[in-house]
Amino acid sequence: MPLAPRTEKHFQSSEMVRDVVLGMSDGLTVPFALAAGLTGAVDSSHIIVVAGLAEIAAGSIARGLGGY
Repeated sequence: MPLAPRTEKHFQSSEMVRDVVLGMSDGLTVPFALAAGLTGAVDSSHIIVVAGLAEIAAGSIARGLGGY
């Protein structure tokens, strides 16, 4: 008895979904790790906030250039 050919359906999407998932994962992990590390080393919360915002800006540029 011959077997019928199997067809599998896979998620057919652009690489944009992959880029969004990896970017969100990396984009959320690094600022939290930076803030946690600075919290133990610095007494001023103003420095921690400014460093976190600077990292978010620099990370966005780096990820954008990496994706390009």
